[in-house]
Formats: sequence, structure tokens, C-alpha cells
Amino acid sequence: MPELLLEILSEEIPARMQVRAAEDLKRLVLDGLKEAGLEYGKAHAHVTPRRLILAVEDIPKKQPDVKEERKGPRIDAPEQALKGFLGSVGMSSVDACEQREIKGNMFYFVVIEKKGQDAADVLPDIIAGAMTKLPWPKSMRWGANNARWVRPLHAILCLFGGAAVTVEFASHKAGFSTVGHRFHAPQPFKVKDFDDYKSKLVHDKVMLDHAERQRVIWEQAERLAAKENLKLKPDQGLLAEVAGLVEWPVVLMGVIDDAFMDLPPEVLSTAMRSHQKYFSLLGADGSLAPRFIVVSNIETSDGGKAIVAGNERVLRARLSDAKFFWDQDRKIKLEDRLEALSGRVFYKGLGAMSDKGARIAKLARVIAGYTGADADKAERAAKLAKADLSSDMVGEFAELQGIMGGYYAKNDGEDDDVAQAITEHYAPQGPNDACPTHPLAAAVSLADKIDTLAGFFGINEKPTGSKDPFALRRAALGVIRLVIENNLEMPLFNVFKTAREIYADDVLRIAPGALAADLMTFFADRLKAHLKEKGVRHDLVSAVFEVETPGEGGEDDLVRLLARVDALKDFLGAEDGGHLLVAYRRAANILRIEEKKDGRSHDGAANEKLFEQDEERALFDRLAEAGDGCRKALKDERFADAMSELAKLRGPVDNFFDNVTVNCEDSSLRGNRLRLLSQIRSALGGMADFSKIEGTEK
Repeated sequence: MPELLLEILSEEIPARMQVRAAEDLKRLVLDGLKEAGLEYGKAHAHVTPRRLILAVEDIPKKQPDVKEERKGPRIDAPEQALKGFLGSVGMSSVDACEQREIKGNMFYFVVIEKKGQDAADVLPDIIAGAMTKLPWPKSMRWGANNARWVRPLHAILCLFGGAAVTVEFASHKAGFSTVGHRFHAPQPFKVKDFDDYKSKLVHDKVMLDHAERQRVIWEQAERLAAKENLKLKPDQGLLAEVAGLVEWPVVLMGVIDDAFMDLPPEVLSTAMRSHQKYFSLLGADGSLAPRFIVVSNIETSDGGKAIVAGNERVLRARLSDAKFFWDQDRKIKLEDRLEALSGRVFYKGLGAMSDKGARIAKLARVIAGYTGADADKAERAAKLAKADLSSDMVGEFAELQGIMGGYYAKNDGEDDDVAQAITEHYAPQGPNDACPTHPLAAAVSLADKIDTLAGFFGINEKPTGSKDPFALRRAALGVIRLVIENNLEMPLFNVFKTAREIYADDVLRIAPGALAADLMTFFADRLKAHLKEKGVRHDLVSAVFEVETPGEGGEDDLVRLLARVDALKDFLGAEDGGHLLVAYRRAANILRIEEKKDGRSHDGAANEKLFEQDEERALFDRLAEAGDGCRKALKDERFADAMSELAKLRGPVDNFFDNVTVNCEDSSLRGNRLRLLSQIRSALGGMADFSKIEGTEK
């Protein structure tokens, strides 16, 4: 069956939009084919800086014939209703309609047969529609066109079975031809199919596959580095971006002037990466080498010497600016920069950056007690943490905030631990970012993130759906990682309350307890998402999170919570735990039904004097023993021992259900036995809310 080949040639597409655009074009065209009843085989989407490409195999030449059945009005309907129905189906008389009986009434029906169109006649609308709907993050109009595209279009190539498809978009009509590399092969050439298209483009210095361009860039760069006994600094994000800037990658190596090598390595690598898209190289000791990798889009007769010289010249100018900033910034102490923060807004309604600095200084002092850090140092580091925002270097390279603060703190003679805490206080900024492990750095990082969360939740600027403009989910995950990876026994509820209390009442009007409860709900969801990635069952997290803790409304110590989750997982994986879960479900279901019937709860201790069977007495005694043992173990945070105490209930519980009738005729006896069931529910509920465990009937 025929193949569809589509290429949309334009000015350079921004690298960050390319891969998504190829996926969107493929999705929209395939959806259009499905809607038109056209089956298809394999589909391939590719993207280069100048072109979006889609190839779809095995599309039938023609749509299938279809029959459509329409129900009309009753045969005795008014004439106007009959005319309206006939007009909607393109008929002039009811003579061509069928009559069918439905529930004793006769209705008109018509069967409309639609002949399938040739695919070549259907494809133009599908493709033009897909191009119109393609959701660019930003698009533009040019010339006299009303159509929008990310950049001005140059041409459209569209073939179906080797024949041109008459697609029109933005004043361009599709044809057989395309062009190769902008500089190496700009002459038009005709193609027959995707294989012919791909081979001719390779000949004309265009590499279609984005992943292949990445591979070629990396391999060439590694070879150049090896010749100098250097290693390429890993940077997958930069590699993906650079692969979106070139159609024919040519990798070259340049030299960094020795005059700039005393700059902090982060300044060098950031200046090269962010502004010039250069790769950094490392020496044998892991330090930054005075070399860089640049990826060109053309081959030159001089082997790239002129390109390298030009890039060295540009980098020299960029690093000259950085060196000037470095020298000037160190003339002003961080503490002297704090006053400038009062003119920098943190967020409307939450004060200036100076206010935030003062808040996190107070909060870091409190949190230091949980991380084991020196409270005075924590307060000092937090106070200075945002000061580098008013430096020239951070003004030019925003990515270096915090990092430059650490360097400037050392230059000012601040304690090394204080400088490290300033450097690391933004971390972790993502799942792959290292988490601060030093007690002082952890305290300041936690204070910064928790202050942000408290502030935005306090003014009701919460994440909604997929929108999270202030990265609050990332901040919460950062707090979770800091707590878990540093094994910090920290009561989040109380810390959240403290964070709210540090804010002025005229800034946040929500009560501390209400804000803390709101944040705990948010953290429960973030924790489940985080642990799910680690293979931990979210229902076990929910079961433990919901256990009531006096004065706090739930378990809020994440280290303790995870220890409970591990103990619960092991318990449920054992035979006794599995059987006891079944018994819990049975007891909970009976109680739910009977309490609904009776209109009251049956919570409370059973009356020993009403026991008639040995199984009742045995269960009651074991519940008392297990309850005491479990509570003592939980108090001592011996969660595995607490589960072992609960496991001892299995035998008495099984015997009770096997031999005792709960819903007996004697109402006092029935009520007492229901209270015994409630004691089973309460005993297990001290460890976890078993109703949250998947598979538990409610």
C-alpha cells in the first residue's frame, strides 16, 4: 500500500520546541487518518532545525464504503417535521424511507450509503488541518498570511504513493521537491519516497534523526577530548539542545585563555554552556580544563580553524565580562548587599527578598535543632543566602545564584560551613540534583523551601492541575528528599506552623494550624508520588499517613512514617499479616453494616461479664495484650515489634469468626460482640489505617 511523506521546511525552529513539534504533527495526522477511516502501518516522525518530517506506511488508496442509518420522525408526524428530516438526509419524498415499529409506534428510517473517497483527495484536508492545529508554544504570522507557524515557511513536500498531494498552507502549495543543507547543498531536488528522500538528504549534508545527531556529536567530541587526554563533561540537556541547532554536526575544539582559568569553574562552564552552547572538558583530576567543544553546522576547507578562532574570540569577550564582574563583586561584602534586597520583590503580597531573608534566618535557627547544625551559623547562613542576587555576576548569570554567594562568603572570611550552606541552599532543584548532606546546608535549604511553601499556600497560590508556576511541587519534593536522605526526625506539622508564625499576620491571614494541615495534605500526595518512583506502594503510605497523632492530625515525621511503611509491608507479606488483613476487612464490613442499621457506633471495650464462649474471652485477652505491646513498641519506634504483637491476634481472631455468631438474637450479646469487633479495628488502627490498603472493602 502507498506511503505518505510530508516535509515542512521553514526558518530555524527553536531547539526546545523541535521534538515536541514532531510528536504533535505525527499525532494530529494519525488522528486525522483514523477519523477518515484510513488504516496505516508504521509512522516515523523526524525533526531538524529547519524541517518537520513525517512518513506513514501502508495507507489504503481509498476510504472504505460506509452505511449510515438515520431515524426520522413518526409516520404521522406533522408535515413540517417530515420536510425537515428529508432535507437533512438529502431526499425529497418519504417513498425512499423505510418504516419500522418501535414500542408500538411506526417511524421513518433511511439508510445512507457513502462511497469511500480516494485517499489522495482526503489527505490535503487532514494535513492542512494538522498544521493549523499544531500547538506551538509561540507562533507568528509573516507577509500577508493569516496562517501561523513557528517561523516563516519556505516549502512543503507531500507525496502519497509517489504522487504529489495538493496540500496548501500559508500560501505554499506542496510539491515533489526539497533542498539540502542551507550552505552545502541549497539546490532543489525531487524525491520519490522516504528512502529516496533520506538518502538524498544525507548526500546533501542533512542528518534527519535527532538521536543520531546526538550520538555523532558525542562520539566526535569524545574522540577530540581523548587526543588531549581529557574527558567530556556529561551534559545531556546541552547535547539535546545542540543537536537541535545543526543539520550536519561538525565537532571542533577551542582553547580558553589562561588569564580566565582563575575564575570559579562554575562561571566558566556557565558562560560557555548558557550563552555559547559549548561543552566543557575535564582534566584527569576532574578539574575544568582550558579547552571547550563547539559544534559547527558546516564543513570548511581549513578544517574549522576560522570557526574555532571566531568562537575563541567570542568566548574571550564573554569571559572578560565575567572576570570584571568577579573582581568588582568581591570588593563589596555580602552583608553590605543585604540592604539592596529590600528593593527586590520576592512576590507580590509576600514582601521583598530582604523580608524572605529575615524569615528564613529565623526558621533555619529552629530547623537547625532537627538537623544537628549550629543554630547561630544556620541563622547567619540563611541571612546571607540571598545577598548575591544583587551582585553583577548573578545579574548576568542567574544560574549562579547561591553558588556565587558561597564564593563571596569565603572571600569575606565567613565560616566554611556557612559558605557551603549558602552555595547549596537552593538544592535539590530536581530529581537528579544532589541533596545537601551537611547539617547546616540542610537546615538552610529546608528553611528556604518551607518558607516559600508557607507563603504561597498562605495567599492561596497553590498548584492546580498541571500548572505549578512557582515550582511548589518541586519545593515539596526537595523538602521530602532532604528529610529522608538525611534521616531527619522532624515534625513537619510543627515546623509548618512555625513558618506561618514567622510571617506577619497582615501578610498571611490564615491560622498556623490550618496552613500546616493544608501543607500536610499536599505533602502526603507529593510523598506518594516520590515513593511510587522508588517502588513503594502508595496505599501503604496512605494507610500510615492517616494514623491519628494527638495534636497533629496525622503522622508528620517522614523518617518514622517510612519505618512504619516498611514494617507494614513486611507484615502484609507474611502469612499471619495477610490473614489478619482479611479478618480486619471482615470485622470492618460487619461493623459498617450494623452501625448503619443501628444508627450508632459500636466503638468501645466489650463487657467481660457478657462473654458466653471461650473464643470471646481468648480474643478479648489477646487484644488487651497485643494492644499494650503494640502501643509500647510504637512509643519506642520499634515498628517491626509492633507488627509482631499484632500478628499474635491471628489465631484468636480466626477462632472467633469460626465459632462465634456476632449477629445473634440477644441484643445485649450482639452489641457486646460488635464492640469486640471494634476492638480488632482499633488494635490494628493504632499502626495504620487498614481501610486505605488496596483491596480492603469499605
